[in-house]
Amino acid sequence: MSTPTASSTTTTSLSSHKASFLDLCLKSNILTFGSFTLKSGRTSPYFFQAGLFNTSKLLSALSTAYAQTIISTPSISSFDVIFGPAYKGIPLATLTCTKLGELSPEKYDHVGYAFNRKEKKDHGEGGGIVGMSLKGKKIVVVDDVMTAGTAMKEAVEIIKAEGGTLVGIVVCLDRQEKMTDGEQSAIENCRQLYNVPVEAILTLEDIIVGVDDEEQKIKMKEYRAKYAPHKA
Repeated sequence: MSTPTASSTTTTSLSSHKASFLDLCLKSNILTFGSFTLKSGRTSPYFFQAGLFNTSKLLSALSTAYAQTIISTPSISSFDVIFGPAYKGIPLATLTCTKLGELSPEKYDHVGYAFNRKEKKDHGEGGGIVGMSLKGKKIVVVDDVMTAGTAMKEAVEIIKAEGGTLVGIVVCLDRQEKMTDGEQSAIENCRQLYNVPVEAILTLEDIIVGVDDEEQKIKMKEYRAKYAPHKA
């Protein structure tokens, strides 16, 4: 089967940054289709490999997508620090902070980045945070794919302990499926727990809309119907 591509017709309903990002993910095989057993035990018709953003071109596109998602979300427009949970969030925070300054320096030149150490240093500058201090700052967390929300809970606890205030969360992909231990998705759960905007560069719905392969669309719709979060 040929690799699905982003449809030139259906992607018109996606924003330009979503459409171009989806097209890149397809062409780079970051987003692939088939039959994949997830950590949850579910069999998914698609798989997103964020670890394949591993070249300068792909990382530039990824950081641009994060930055444009933040810029296009008015509810998280005012913040001081981009925080990336160790380890995957470290390059995401660094690159997104840099890209925000490039795209809109008049608004984001003051924004810093930070990440946590897995083990606190007891020498040198010490502490558990690298980068800008979180104390008294408004924080946006960036991460790749949120599944159970455990890593995000740890990040929020770190931010609170450091005296910061969480004001938003941005992830690369929202699978829009309920967690294995509840009826909400991880992102819905985070919105409820922390009362902040939680945005994604791409969602499962975006992929369904943007891909031109009708067979894959049907499989993803069936998967969504089976595992969609409960709606009150």
